[in-house]
Parts: sequence; structure tokens; C-alpha cells
Amino acid sequence: MITRPSKPRLLLFAFGDFAFNLYWQSIMLFLLFYYTDALQLPIGIAATTYMVASVWDGVANFLAGLAVDRKQDRFRYGRLLAAGAVPLALSFVLTYLPPPVAGGWAIAMVFAAHLVFRTFYAGVNVPYLAMTARISADPADRAFVAGSRMLFGTAAVVVVALSTVPLGRWLTGSSAAKAYFGAAALFAAVGAAVLLLVGSTYREAAQPHRPLPGSIKAALTSLVRNRAFVALNASMMAVIVAMTVLSKAVLYYFKYLLAVPHAGEIALAWMGLVGGIAIPLWMLVGRFVGLRSLWLIAVGLGIAGLLVFIAVQLNGVLAMQVFLVGMQVMAVGIYFVFWAMLPNTIEFGERETGLHVEGAVFGVAALLQRIAIGIATAILGWSFDSSGFVANVQQRASTLAGMRLTVAVVPLLFLALSYAAMLLNPLGRERHSRRIFGEFSSSSG
Repeated sequence: MITRPSKPRLLLFAFGDFAFNLYWQSIMLFLLFYYTDALQLPIGIAATTYMVASVWDGVANFLAGLAVDRKQDRFRYGRLLAAGAVPLALSFVLTYLPPPVAGGWAIAMVFAAHLVFRTFYAGVNVPYLAMTARISADPADRAFVAGSRMLFGTAAVVVVALSTVPLGRWLTGSSAAKAYFGAAALFAAVGAAVLLLVGSTYREAAQPHRPLPGSIKAALTSLVRNRAFVALNASMMAVIVAMTVLSKAVLYYFKYLLAVPHAGEIALAWMGLVGGIAIPLWMLVGRFVGLRSLWLIAVGLGIAGLLVFIAVQLNGVLAMQVFLVGMQVMAVGIYFVFWAMLPNTIEFGERETGLHVEGAVFGVAALLQRIAIGIATAILGWSFDSSGFVANVQQRASTLAGMRLTVAVVPLLFLALSYAAMLLNPLGRERHSRRIFGEFSSSSG
């Protein structure tokens, strides 16, 4: 009889996502804004450097995933997580270090720092993601971990959104750029401590002997033939483009279209908080409808919300905040389904191809997600730039109209693409997803 890990041990492992999201949410929510409004970089240049760094992040994740697959019998994931905790934290602080020079050298310095952080993040995060498939062989435990990780990640969103600017200014008592640096230093200290704790206490479930891919080509061929993996990641890429455009536009929208900058930070915090509250509700709905249907329901609600946004001028702060919170509630339902379903594509692929490809699943998934983030950031930056956006000045009416059009149309288009791609997911046609939620309910009830 296989001994399942206790709920406290699963929760302690999931707590690692709080640390990773202190870093990730800061990069997602504030870094582009920091480049343009604190460092005064042109938004086209800032978006391009962000896109390149994001794509490199994906490549680094892919390489890390291949390394995990090739050496999975030698890796001790817990030790690797603990060893990478401090270097990752230091690289994060470096990302927010105001450059001591100006012009092209300043751009080169912030770009190099961004690449260094992305490299360390991939090297530590991919093993952590692979650990989610090893901490337990039971699908119910994996669903529990996926939901718990999202709750801890949500807590990190709230902390980052509400405390970055005020906490940074309190610590440094200085300019906007140094305030971001101060907040980054504190987040890094907390994140390193959490990852050291998780890595030192991690114990993985016993793993059966599995055939390993004989080459990189074999691993990639296995993934291409894995219809569940392809459909799931195509759907997720489209959602990420939609939500990245929306989330990165928040601070700009409240500062320049609504003229209430601080309300943007509050909106981000409410998005994270209410999104976290919604996770258990999505899990409850999923128990009855299954994973694939849950995704389709969430995307459908997001499309409806965007159609309302297009039809109605949301010129009030509260109305815009409510809209953004609603979109975030939609998004967390999709994110939960993705992380609950992704480990199951490993078994699906093994049945289809005869190969157990573990690290490459998470590595390629991360590569595709980073590409999607880069695409979304480029779309946002280049669109704002073509509309005539210049940071820290009053924008023209045509510029504001172009910014609003980008926020409305791009997410709508990509959510529609996500809906279509999820219809092709073969996992949704099995009874497997219903069994996961049923077991999850009985084991945690």
C-alpha cells in the first residue's frame, strides 16, 4: 500500500509558491511600469527588452526541463531548491537596481540584470514544478497541491500589489526607483527563507521505474504526439496573452485614463484577493462539471465581461476595479484547471507514446508561457507607443483611445482562441477529471 503524504506536508510544499510569486508577480505587475515611469525608458524599448528576456526565460525553462528528464534519477529536488534560493534572491534584487549610468548603457544594464534573474528563476522554478508530479502519485493530492499553490500565490499577489511602492518608500525614503529597489530587497529576503524551508523539508513519493527518453528529439516528439499536452498549452498561451495585456495595462489605465494612480495598485490587490477567494468556488464547480468544462465556463465568462467593457464606457474608478476583479476571478479558474491538468498530461503521454516525459512537460510549458508573456508585452508596448504614449505627461485623446482599444480587443480575441483550442483537449472527454475532483472532495472533507 502506498502511503500518501499528509495534508500539512502538502501545504508546506505548496508554500513554496508564495516565494516564487513574490518574485514573479513583481516582475509581471511592476517591472514594465518601473522601466517606463521610474527609469524613464521609452515604452517601445522597455517592452522589447521585456519580450526578449521573457523568451529567454522560456528557453532557459526548456533547457532546465530537459536536464531534469535526463538526470531525473540523480536529482535531489529538495537540495536543488535550497541551493538555488539565495542566488535567485540576489538576482531578483539586481533586477531592480537603478543603473548608475544613463542612455544606452542604462538600457544594457537593466536588460542584463533581467536576463540574469530569468536564468536563475528557471533553474530553480522548473525543478519545483517537477516536484508537483513527484510529491504524490495520487491525483487528488495533486489537485489539492494545485489549489493550495494558487492560494499562496494569491497571497503573494496581494502583498506585492499593496506593499511594493509604500513599503519601498518607507524603507528607502527616496525616489521611485530606489523605492522599488528597497521593496525588492525585502521580498528577496522573505522568498529565500521560504525556499530554504521548503527545499530542506521536501520528501518525494516513491517513484516507479520508467523508461527515459533516449534523446532530446525523443522527448520533444513525445510531447508533440501528446494531444492533451498540445491542446492544453495552446489554450493556456492564448489566455496568458489576454490576461498579461490586461494586467500590465492596469497601472497605466488608472494613471493616464482615470488620473487616479494609487487606485491601480488597489485594483491589483483586490484582483489577487478576490481571485484567491474564488479558487475554492471554482474547485467546487469543477467537482460537478469536470476540468475541461470548467475551463470553457471560465473563458466564456471572460468573453462576456470584455464585451460589456467594450459596450460600456467605464470611466469610474470603482466600475473599472469591479471589471478587473471579475476578469481575475475568471482567470484563476483557468489557472487552476491548467495546473491540475498539466501533471495528468504526463500519464496521458506515457500511454500514447510509451515514454514518461516529466521535466520536459514543465519546461516546454514554461517556454510556451514565457513566449506568450513576451508576445503580450510587445503587443501592449508597441501598441501604446504607436498611439503616441510618453510616460509622465498628459496623453492626447487619440493616445488614450488607442490604449483603451488595446485593453479591450486583444484580450477578447485571445480568449476566443483559447475557447476553441480547449474544445480539442482529449482529456476533457474522459471521466478522469471527474474522478480527480471526487477523490479530492472525499480526501479533504
